[in-house]
Amino acid sequence: MAIVEAKAGGSRASERQASETGDGPAATNAASNAASNEASNDASIVASNATTAAARDAASTAGAWEAGEPAARPGIIPAERSGYLNEIVQTVRRRRRFVDAQVAAARRIAQLRGAKEQLASDGGRHMDAEEAAAVAAKLGAMLAARETELDAESRKLLGEWPAIREAYRPDRQDRSGGGPAPAAEELAAESLSGTRIPRVSLPRFEDDGELLRWRLTENLPGHYPYTAGVFPFKRTSEDPKRQFAGEGTPERTNRRFHYLCRNDEAKRLSTAFDSVTLYGHDPSERPDIFGKIGNSGVNVCTLDDMRKLYAGFDLCHPSVSVSMTINGPAPAILAMFMNAAIAQQTDRFAAEHGREPDEAERAALQAATLRSVRGTVQADILKEDQGQNTCIFSTEFALKMMGDIQQYFIDRGVRHYYSVSISGYHIAEAGANPVTQLAFTLANGFTYVEYYLSRGMRIDDFAPNLSFFFSNGLDPEYSVMGRVARRIWATVMKEKYGANERSQKLKYHIQTSGRSLHAQEMDFNDIRTTLQALIAIYDNCNSLHTNAYDEAVTTPTESSVRRAMAIQLIINREFGLAKNENPLQGAFIVEELTDLLEEAVLLEFQRIHDRGGVLGAMETGYQRGKIQDESLHYEHKKHSGELPIVGVNTFVNPRPEQRLDDMELARSTEAEKREQIRNLEAFRERNRDRSGAALAKLKETARSGGNVFEALMDVVRHASLGQITAALYEVGGQYRRNM
Repeated sequence: MAIVEAKAGGSRASERQASETGDGPAATNAASNAASNEASNDASIVASNATTAAARDAASTAGAWEAGEPAARPGIIPAERSGYLNEIVQTVRRRRRFVDAQVAAARRIAQLRGAKEQLASDGGRHMDAEEAAAVAAKLGAMLAARETELDAESRKLLGEWPAIREAYRPDRQDRSGGGPAPAAEELAAESLSGTRIPRVSLPRFEDDGELLRWRLTENLPGHYPYTAGVFPFKRTSEDPKRQFAGEGTPERTNRRFHYLCRNDEAKRLSTAFDSVTLYGHDPSERPDIFGKIGNSGVNVCTLDDMRKLYAGFDLCHPSVSVSMTINGPAPAILAMFMNAAIAQQTDRFAAEHGREPDEAERAALQAATLRSVRGTVQADILKEDQGQNTCIFSTEFALKMMGDIQQYFIDRGVRHYYSVSISGYHIAEAGANPVTQLAFTLANGFTYVEYYLSRGMRIDDFAPNLSFFFSNGLDPEYSVMGRVARRIWATVMKEKYGANERSQKLKYHIQTSGRSLHAQEMDFNDIRTTLQALIAIYDNCNSLHTNAYDEAVTTPTESSVRRAMAIQLIINREFGLAKNENPLQGAFIVEELTDLLEEAVLLEFQRIHDRGGVLGAMETGYQRGKIQDESLHYEHKKHSGELPIVGVNTFVNPRPEQRLDDMELARSTEAEKREQIRNLEAFRERNRDRSGAALAKLKETARSGGNVFEALMDVVRHASLGQITAALYEVGGQYRRNM
């Protein structure tokens, strides 16, 4: 892979961590022992693998950087930044110590004030006036000294609380605004019984210390550290529904999209691609390709396909957003999508004005489109190496193209489209437990941050374009995964990177667990999905896909998708407690789980750091090995019955009625496969005179270190996905896994 993250971290960084932790001698000794044992074993392995990998892959990727020159290249993460995960661990732990110190200070100050108040109200019953004055003076001096221990942030949080409590009162009649609760928001919903259910419930702490701890570690939704959510209130105009779809031809998937959102003002589309597209191929009669065309996803190989896929949706409308689950060939597919959106606006201009736009008008249309388009492209290549396996280019070159996409977004003001969806879902589907899913995903996210910073991008120019994607299963940790992710991300972004408020807000999509769907007793899958959706909504996820019960065996049918959508609608519109938007706050178990999961994530960060960081750990196969171990652990427990799964290894139906061969299966037809091949041939024939020059320009851009995505924006108009992939293999190298 030739992914050279500076691996100097190792044992030296581990020793530094042990000295800086400050969590007591037991923790320090444990950290020191673990660091020395693991780092001494791993440092030589990491260094050896990095050296051999760099030498082995140099030939395949040399052309991507300095054509014909085997000179040493800089690592993806600069040497001086190799300890970033350790720094992140220390940042979070320093914040914890700060919170503990501020809570203790607030409590002491409140106690001293209480003593002064008691003294003032004593009325001479226990001491005379002279003695009382002397004691009051001493208390005042102590209070003045203690008040210096409380920093400005803490004083502000405590001082503004009475006004906030009043502003959020459910029966408040003043709708004029001006306080923390927006005037336009209804603060309560009314049940059939006439009970006013507050949208946001507030704690009833009397103790300043406990109140300050809550505000520093939990706080209201929409307030740092965003533990309860990144927005003060949920939207009332739409549900967080984003259903995944893709099958057959672009026309067929387009019909499914229109079916899924036919009654919704907001059109939130999520696109699944077939494996032919995921691996950057064109459809063909090749035996290993033909049967996969349009199965388990839509086949897209040209700009024509992309335009058909989203026909009838205004891709620049504020209520339309498009998510695309694509990774290896993501830059080319994203370029096709952007061009499809631009073509829509160009066609609209021509229809309105009766002529084609001139060059200046075309440039203005393109700029306006890029500023308006909304959605997400997954493009998370680190997760692909660790869990999902649709890597096609060398990891170094794939990361370069990710950086090129983000730089293009910055240069052209693309603010509403996420350049990457940093994904834990596929890590979980490959077998990881929720702790590992969250730790690996956040570690990958911070790796992208460090890489983009090393390219000269400013944190607040790119961090708002990062989004996250998690799985929700039934393990207890899933109930607090969003809380922990938001708190760690916000803390590190603010305290370590100095990012602004928008950059501190971690926004994420949840898909219910595909791994928890079973072919036995498939009707029970809807019950599991309902519980997973409920905890996602309780935890204020920003968008949600509920799996269909039959996805254990097929791409979902129209009827099963309707049932899956109903799960979300019933929770959001019928389930009473969901009218409250912070139901997890204040529960003892939720608070304890949050702290336990956060600490488990930090420990995993340290293990990854000790192996040379995310990229160094990938060289040794650490992430894949851990995922496989956890998958095997799950399977053992499932097959032994220690982990009960109703309908599978317990409460098994003695007379199963439904046979799998009676089920409706969604598959692409022979005619659809042939149609895609014919359409590809027509596109290639139409662009035969222009594709060669376009592809040559693309390769030259990559060789010279130019912005590959900027070149792709032109190339996709004349070349197919397979042609682009083949051209980029020549200059960027093909992916090969370390063994």
